[in-house]
Amino acid sequence: MAEITAAGVKALREKTGAGMMECKKALTEAGGSEEQAIEILRKRGMASASKKAGRVAAEGVVGSYIHMGGKVGVLVEVNCETDFVARTNEFQALVKDIAMHVAAAEPRFVTREEVPTDVVEKEREIVRAQAQNDPKNANKPEQVIEKIVEGRLNKFYEETVLLDQPFVKAPEKTINELLTEKIAATGERITVRRFSRYKMGEGLQKRSDDFGGEVAALAGGDQ
Repeated sequence: MAEITAAGVKALREKTGAGMMECKKALTEAGGSEEQAIEILRKRGMASASKKAGRVAAEGVVGSYIHMGGKVGVLVEVNCETDFVARTNEFQALVKDIAMHVAAAEPRFVTREEVPTDVVEKEREIVRAQAQNDPKNANKPEQVIEKIVEGRLNKFYEETVLLDQPFVKAPEKTINELLTEKIAATGERITVRRFSRYKMGEGLQKRSDDFGGEVAALAGGDQ
């Protein structure tokens, strides 16, 4: 089977507008053939979605999801092209699903492009050190180490980037693939613009409940 390179994946993405993971999967299925990969993406409705990439998605919905009796809350803005689509039950359900996913999966960014360069480089530095210090990789050439590093970086993206994460209700597809399905169904461009996730008490220093112990400690210090 032909080797699937990062350059090949990038080129396919530029031609189709499909996500990086979708392009890689299509190229793998096509044995490295770009032409067949494009056909695979078109059949799945992913390449056709790219034709809508330049259209303005200025309508949409700000949706919310509250979980665990008010312990976790999410606000998410999902955009589409028309108010007609935004008001449909299908679109409303999509927004709710994405908000619920954010509550459960805790992404930090919407897209890979939003991840700050210093964060990516720091993660790259860490995973490279891990790969180099692993005895199993002692005699492996540098290009193999780099492939291991890229694989672990992809795992980092799957854990932190919303569009790369497996959808919690259907882990066989990513959030980006979920959006692509909805784009094909509605005929409109659909994007997740932003989200905020709130967890009760997050970032606050919690007060000790052992008040009696604190009093006893203070009293002992006075003796």
